[in-house]
Amino acid sequence: MTHATASPQAATEKRVPFRVQAHHIECCNCSHGCNCQFSGMTDYGPCQFMIGFEVIEGKYGGVSLNGVRFIVGAKYPGPIHEGSGDVVLFVDEKAGPEQVDAVTSIVTGQAGGMPWEAIAGTVGSFEGPVRKPIEMTVNSNRSGFRIPGVLEMRQTPIKDAVSGDEKEIHIVYPKGGFLWNDGSICTTSAMRIQHGKVAFEHPGRYASYAVANWTNQ
Repeated sequence: MTHATASPQAATEKRVPFRVQAHHIECCNCSHGCNCQFSGMTDYGPCQFMIGFEVIEGKYGGVSLNGVRFIVGAKYPGPIHEGSGDVVLFVDEKAGPEQVDAVTSIVTGQAGGMPWEAIAGTVGSFEGPVRKPIEMTVNSNRSGFRIPGVLEMRQTPIKDAVSGDEKEIHIVYPKGGFLWNDGSICTTSAMRIQHGKVAFEHPGRYASYAVANWTNQ
């Protein structure tokens, strides 16, 4: 396990070009919908979240990232933009060394590009990449991920309180969002992590599935 410094200032002058499209499987401790999407402020004070990613298609310089899985877990004392977050990055043990280095460079903001370069400035402590076996299911708002003995998250559709029918709910940014453009909103039947500073459990709160696109070009 190595430790990386999450700082956009750490980026070299000549950055390695990258483009990534990934399944974005997200959950946090906010209520359904996540107030951060609207006012920028959290529902309950702290911001505690996990996001799992599986690369659909991606390249970092000459390194293919297709199929690589990784998870970001974080615990902030308040909204993300107020900073001081404790963040951990897990990368699937099946990923090759060059793929691990590429993912770490992107997520720590060192490679530049949004949203990671902006998020890097909010990080107080960073641990990773932590190599672990990552189990992941990609199935719209029934997606999920798991690292045995460390964390688990399972998404499930929100149900109508009267009829019990499953609801299809989207948050859409027509001009482009910070993390994604079209999020399928759901909830979780499981959401927990226990790893050093990043430890929490919040089932039945906000979750979303989306396809994210990142580049530093």
